[in-house]
Amino acid sequence: MRAIHLVLGVAAALLVTPCASAQTVAEFYRGKTIELDIGTSAGGGYDVHSRLLARHMPKYLPGNPTIVPKNVEGASGVRLANMLYNTAPRDGTLFGILLRNVPFEPMFGNKAAQFDASKFSWIGSPSNEVSICVAWHTSRITKLDDLFSKELVVGGIGPGADLAVFPKIINGVLGTRMQVINGYAGGNEVMLAMERGEVGGRCAWSWSAAKATRQDWIDRKQINIFAQTALRKHPELTDVPLVLDYAKTDEDRSIFKLVFARQEFAWPYIAPPGVPADRIAALRRAFMETMKDKDFLADAEKAKLEIIPVPGEQIERLVGELYGTPTEIVQKTMEMMK
Repeated sequence: MRAIHLVLGVAAALLVTPCASAQTVAEFYRGKTIELDIGTSAGGGYDVHSRLLARHMPKYLPGNPTIVPKNVEGASGVRLANMLYNTAPRDGTLFGILLRNVPFEPMFGNKAAQFDASKFSWIGSPSNEVSICVAWHTSRITKLDDLFSKELVVGGIGPGADLAVFPKIINGVLGTRMQVINGYAGGNEVMLAMERGEVGGRCAWSWSAAKATRQDWIDRKQINIFAQTALRKHPELTDVPLVLDYAKTDEDRSIFKLVFARQEFAWPYIAPPGVPADRIAALRRAFMETMKDKDFLADAEKAKLEIIPVPGEQIERLVGELYGTPTEIVQKTMEMMK
């Protein structure tokens, strides 16, 4: 009987131990530091958004951990995605913001992209976005139609980034003449190159980021905004044509939608695969609560950032839908991106 009671006692202890030792999200995060990796250089839109988020989001996370931003440049943002997917801790102590094109790099055959975007944990985006194409005021380009007969040299980060992809897709579908010069560390460096006269413009610049970082250029008319690259016009840019409206066939429209739909989640924050579900849920809730925080919104207004939050679950669904694009459309798009 004593032996039976001993066995039963051990069994009961084994059943109780997991519950007793289970760690809540608050217990896990208390006293910890979360690293927020930014896939671009300092000073651009991704960097501005992330440093603002890092200041305000901790108070909405259980345990109130500190969030420390860190710039992780390289390979047009693919380096960070690979790190998040393959080597980053999967415990909720690290998440990052990707360039919006990066999730589709495996889809478009980029062999350097060693990840499956469908397995990331999508936390959210502070806004959807409309991007613009601009030419420096000393160039000969004032409108999109000019590019059918004149060339514009535009700055890029690398072959897979929007700064290179958007002008190539517009060239491929419409027959415009933009020449992409890659190799700049980020959008901020492209803007400096415009000022120095190294390039004549850039095609793929978030309108909210343009206002936040170069409002003086807009006020002084140092740039000509000649096109919008998105699925719909921005209400502040009603006189600027939407590239999508230049499409002549259903195939043209499908190609533009495949490339420009990424604007619907303009500033995507992700966590590595395999992070415990309760911690992802906490990160998502904290993110969305931050988007409503009055101090955060006041700081965002000062920085001239638009806040129209997109939940992580919604981004996850959209990525899945875009991955369902017919193969022939994807192949034709890839050819234009070369």
